[in-house]
Amino acid sequence: MFKIIFSLFLFFSALFVKAQHPPVFAAMTTDSVFVKVADLNINLIKYSYKPNGIRFLVVHDNEDTGVKAGFDYIRWSGGELIDCQYGGVRDYNFTYMDDRYRIDPNAIYTEVGVNTRLKKDAYSSNEVEKAILNAGKQIVDFYDPKSTGYFLTLHNNADGGFGISSYLPGYDLSSTADSVYINFQMDNDDLLYVTEPKLFSTLKKANVNVILQSKFVSNDGSLSVYAMQNHIPYINVEVQHGHQDENLRLIELAIAALKEHGWVKKE
Repeated sequence: MFKIIFSLFLFFSALFVKAQHPPVFAAMTTDSVFVKVADLNINLIKYSYKPNGIRFLVVHDNEDTGVKAGFDYIRWSGGELIDCQYGGVRDYNFTYMDDRYRIDPNAIYTEVGVNTRLKKDAYSSNEVEKAILNAGKQIVDFYDPKSTGYFLTLHNNADGGFGISSYLPGYDLSSTADSVYINFQMDNDDLLYVTEPKLFSTLKKANVNVILQSKFVSNDGSLSVYAMQNHIPYINVEVQHGHQDENLRLIELAIAALKEHGWVKKE
């Protein structure tokens, strides 16, 4: 009986957890959805101001430069940002039946991805995999790409560890890319990643670092793979932690590209 009461306490406490990013100005409103995976509490917080068809998604809880740049855009132009909050770390870490599990929250959108990328002590419980897939579904449903017509995500990376050069022939992610365009005047860590040739062409003309995902990319459970499988245009703005001004610049170029091809209505 005590365990049941304690579990209910944890559940309802989580529902009233304050968002780690408070609204940045008084007119901004919030909505939220609570997701639970074993003993891990995930809060999906939607920040809104003058919704206008622009909707951002941040899936990693340690990538706050993207959140701040998204807020900068929304302050002046309106829109929505969904932030996944689960403790300020990159991966989901949780325990189920005394077994520890870990998975990247950008690997939870396909069954193959969850099965191949879930880190565990010995074996994976089917119940755990179902719960993770359900979390991915809830994130997608809350973002609601049917209403936007696209995915627009914000990611950050560390200095020198990963960048546009990672997708060149002979490097780790070369098989992921169909085409790569590099502006050598830009920081290697600042780039855009897209699944649509039209978006790639437009962003290449804008002279920014951009990658077009290969149609033969391996099924790693990422949202970009899910988007391609479901014929939903996907664009990710990826910059180095701390490059907030560049993050905002690339956000504006990404939105301009979406507008040019009719995925976002022009004002």
